Amino acid sequence: MVHMQQYTPMIQQYLRIKADYQDAFLFFRLGDFYELFFEDALKASKELEITLTSRQGGTEERIPMCGVPHHSSTGYIEQLIQKGFKVAICEQTEDPETAKGVVRREVVQLITPGTVMEGKGLLEKENNYIAAITVTDDFHAIAYADLSTGESRATLFSSSTDLLLNELSIIGTKEIIVDSTTDPALVKMMEDRCNAVISYENSTSHSQDFNEIISDLPEEKLQSTVYRLLHYLLKTQKRSLNHLQDFVSYEIDQFMKIDYYSKRNLELTEPIRGTGNKGTLLWLLDETATAMGARMLKRWIDRPLINQSVIEKRLQVVEIMMNHFFERQELRELLKGVYDLERLAGRVAFGNANARDFIQLKKSLWQIPSIRQLIFQLDHKDTERLAENLDPCEELTDLLEQAILDNPPITVKEGGIIKDGFHAELDTYRDASRNGKSWIAELESEERKKTGIRSLKIGYNRVFGYYIEVTRANVHLLEEGRYERKQTLTNAERYITPELKEKEALILQADEKCIDLEYELFLQIRESVREFIPRLQQAAKIISELDVYLSFATISETRHYSKPTFNNKREINLLDGRHPVVEKVMGTQEYVPNSCTMDSKREMMLVTGPNMSGKSTYMRQVALTAILAQIGCFVPASKADIPIFDQVFTRIGAADDLIAGQSTFMVEMLEAKNAITHATKDSLILFDEIGRGTSTYDGMALAQAIIEYIHDRIGAKTLFSTHYHELTVLDESLKRLKNIHVSAVEQQGKLVFLHKIKEGPADKSYGIHVAELAELPKELITRASEILNELEKENAIKVKNPLSDSESVEIETTEQMLNEQLALFGEPNKKNKIANHEKKVIDEMKNLNILDMNPLQAMNILYEMQKKLKK
Repeated sequence: MVHMQQYTPMIQQYLRIKADYQDAFLFFRLGDFYELFFEDALKASKELEITLTSRQGGTEERIPMCGVPHHSSTGYIEQLIQKGFKVAICEQTEDPETAKGVVRREVVQLITPGTVMEGKGLLEKENNYIAAITVTDDFHAIAYADLSTGESRATLFSSSTDLLLNELSIIGTKEIIVDSTTDPALVKMMEDRCNAVISYENSTSHSQDFNEIISDLPEEKLQSTVYRLLHYLLKTQKRSLNHLQDFVSYEIDQFMKIDYYSKRNLELTEPIRGTGNKGTLLWLLDETATAMGARMLKRWIDRPLINQSVIEKRLQVVEIMMNHFFERQELRELLKGVYDLERLAGRVAFGNANARDFIQLKKSLWQIPSIRQLIFQLDHKDTERLAENLDPCEELTDLLEQAILDNPPITVKEGGIIKDGFHAELDTYRDASRNGKSWIAELESEERKKTGIRSLKIGYNRVFGYYIEVTRANVHLLEEGRYERKQTLTNAERYITPELKEKEALILQADEKCIDLEYELFLQIRESVREFIPRLQQAAKIISELDVYLSFATISETRHYSKPTFNNKREINLLDGRHPVVEKVMGTQEYVPNSCTMDSKREMMLVTGPNMSGKSTYMRQVALTAILAQIGCFVPASKADIPIFDQVFTRIGAADDLIAGQSTFMVEMLEAKNAITHATKDSLILFDEIGRGTSTYDGMALAQAIIEYIHDRIGAKTLFSTHYHELTVLDESLKRLKNIHVSAVEQQGKLVFLHKIKEGPADKSYGIHVAELAELPKELITRASEILNELEKENAIKVKNPLSDSESVEIETTEQMLNEQLALFGEPNKKNKIANHEKKVIDEMKNLNILDMNPLQAMNILYEMQKKLKK
């Protein structure tokens, strides 16, 4: 074991600093490089694919080491952050030339996935949230913020792991802060479900510095969670956080709930397969002109509203935009000239905004007066609200116009930023510098004339300053005693004269003072801009909202959507509805629209039809129509009058969860359980092929039990598709269930999908026809048809006489059969507790001709008997 004292002083310093940042790569500044040592070096060399070296550190064994240049470190840091690592930036905090002993160093910032402020890790159209949570037996709380934009929110809800995980996944947080006592099992679930980095912070102590931004949070529990987040941000960023907006408290029940599974199944913002967002609802709707608008659009899709008046206000603005085509087009063009005000404000607050950021800020603010004027022309109270609150920040625009050059450099420490006339002292230095350089040019011309040396030139370098350069062949033409030799080159000599030396001092002093003063003035301007941050953030919100409305209006007009209306009778009336994304992919000419009608007598619809015929598409389009309506967009239907749904649950498509070790069938059951547990009569449920992951009778029994449970206990509007045609008889026993099917016809032995929804059940499944469409080998299709015919004949025989002599089935009494079947459904054996009225039920059972029934009929009768026995 190596003791600390055995290492060199510098390595000891490294180890002391590293001890506080065990979960991060420590970028340790040495001269022009960031160096990494020990385990950090071994891991970083692999992750960054850079050369691993070593150095002496005071012990016999050399220390592993790798490094990256300081000036190009940003790309390497971004790579590590994108892979989910953290990076601690350790800088030299004193001048090496004046330091006694080891140069003092300290970590100036910890960069994590949740605190990225720039670079590739910060996606333009997505928020980069970092969240803190508090978990107790009584409640859960979440506080989250986007450091790059300043947005801040918090919520408190009942103690529920499912709700916690679902909310974190909706937020899309990149980093989750917990205390050190958090259950490791929960930590693992958050890592897996949210794909987030976990960090630890125990401090929740209050600080007066943050009183203002938590003033709207009445709950002490919420405040503590916010403080956990703020303490972590202060410790890691080590700078002011005054750009964070006031934390806004919200309740989960204020929005339509769409759980993690349903959001994935409906492909709202992410596709089930592949990356990016192509094929999602977000992809369809995103006609935004600004990055801010794109981020707001995603937030709206993630959280549809349930407040009817707010929804209708959004729809009203969209309608106004649709009715003013020319104004809408002009507004879209103006918005294209607006940069990302939210993140520009964040960069100003963080102290890393440069002069080019200020030019973007100025150009953005220039658009606001024209935007306001166009909005006022719409002449409606709902749009006037937007215009009235849109602040052009004219004082800031004037400041930036007067101060910053139109094409400044990226760096802020090399001058070339401030305009002439902005600062008198700077103008004086510039005049001295420019005049001195003009004098140099004139001197060169005079020296050529005086000496007759046409190749004579005056140059400059940082080591020797200004000089007169003469080739060796012409040295004899110089006047003796006037030129002092400064440097000898291979083919030339360099000289200096008293006049040149005097002017050099003036010029260099002026240049140095120019650069120093420009940087000082830039910092002052940045501080002035910082004061406008709240106003810039308010303007950003309004422009984002306007951008989303314009996007909705553009999509609605282009794709011929209609304005939805809402009813409180729990009725769905969709005329010629379409799946918005499928329609965009296919084209409006090819897509077959379908209507959907549901009311108090039609709460559930059992959907049958062939594979690939469009059952899932039809079900999804109903859900997507509801979501579109409740985010305030027009919908893909000729007419839409619908209720406001509090929740949407879906189970569509086959998917397993290998990370959690769950099969497709287990995921199916978990999603079904989630819907059945949480749905209300005001919810919408879509179940596709429930029960197909197990044996036929098992699956059929589960499907029927689920249908009956939803019908009898929940009453939610439900679309349930199935290939179990035996279930279609349920419309006889379940009053609010109706059969519908997607039609298909056989033409010359070939299956043709009509994609049209019709009343009643489908006559068969057409599975082999679908296999034929998929172009399976002809021989295989023929054999499958033969097997199907044989199975259908056998099944017909078994239905007529399922208990043949060869099976030697013994049934002692009808009463015993009833008890066995009741046990199958989880009921206790009640043999010894049968009352007189139950005896009558047994007598009815004895009189039934079970041998003439198919399994489903027997199950239906059993269900009715069971209900009578429960009375």
